[in-house]
Amino acid sequence: MSKKDERDRSRVEAVLELIRKQTPLTVKQEKFCNYACVERFLKAKGDNVKRAAKQLRACLSWRESIGADHLVADEFSGELADGLAYVAGHDDESRPVMILRMKQEYQKFHSQKMFIRLLVFTMEVAVSTMPKYVHQFVMLFDASFYRSASAFMNLLMGALKITGEYYPGRLHKAFIIDPPSLFPYFWKGVGAFVELSAVMSVVSSLDLDDEDEDESFAELTGGRGVMKEGSCSSSRFAFTVSHHVDTLKPWYLSLSETSAAKRTPVVQRTPRPSFLQSPAGMLFRRGERVCRESFLPLWKLYRRPYDEMVYRSKMRGPVGGDFRRRHISLSQRF
Repeated sequence: MSKKDERDRSRVEAVLELIRKQTPLTVKQEKFCNYACVERFLKAKGDNVKRAAKQLRACLSWRESIGADHLVADEFSGELADGLAYVAGHDDESRPVMILRMKQEYQKFHSQKMFIRLLVFTMEVAVSTMPKYVHQFVMLFDASFYRSASAFMNLLMGALKITGEYYPGRLHKAFIIDPPSLFPYFWKGVGAFVELSAVMSVVSSLDLDDEDEDESFAELTGGRGVMKEGSCSSSRFAFTVSHHVDTLKPWYLSLSETSAAKRTPVVQRTPRPSFLQSPAGMLFRRGERVCRESFLPLWKLYRRPYDEMVYRSKMRGPVGGDFRRRHISLSQRF
């Protein structure tokens, strides 16, 4: 064992000793405070033993107050049926990928505490599906159902606060997909004060949809690239590529005989506007290519249709895999 490993182990033992001096830990708390967990809290607090012990103790108290060890799937049957928050799968590095596809109306009929319980339940499912060598997850915030930037900002800030304080070192990357047009202005004002802002990125699904169309067309043409301007004819069809390079489908097809084919003008299609091309989205254009490249491996998971039974099959043990109903008091739920 190297000197660095000895120092790290001594810091971990010091944190656990400080916590046990205050109150003895339960069996579940001892299991939660393993070496990797304490190490994450230490890293989040700059290897400061006292600050790490204080945050870890606060985390244990918070988990006990919301009943994090007793959350089960039956409590969120409506949310699971609608696919509001779930683990979609794993990325190329075997990190769980969570998708939060919340709707703006959800906050009108549910309290903030109920949303936090749903978020914690989803993160616990993600943690339970991690392989032994993986310690982080990815979060995708689908904001396409939100019209109000302030409403989505409230939801996002609540989720980031819980993740940063009680799941330190767990978030590898977070993507905000199709936020409201005014969201960048809100984020510019508060992003500098958010601990996890460095791992946040904004992407537009419209841009990625266009890339999918281009890739699909390339597959159909056998990877022969873009067609050159000109015409192609057979005994029944006349196919001509237009010189209008700005059209999405620069061709037209005539069913008349080629000898007497009357070529009609190409119908101009206006491309759908992209969020990142809007004035508000210009604030996020810096590093856009990097964000796209990091999000592309997750695109298939984001587009994959939600299946409740597949998601339930990922749940293990006390998180909800046994589907046993447990009594949840009204004070804990709301």
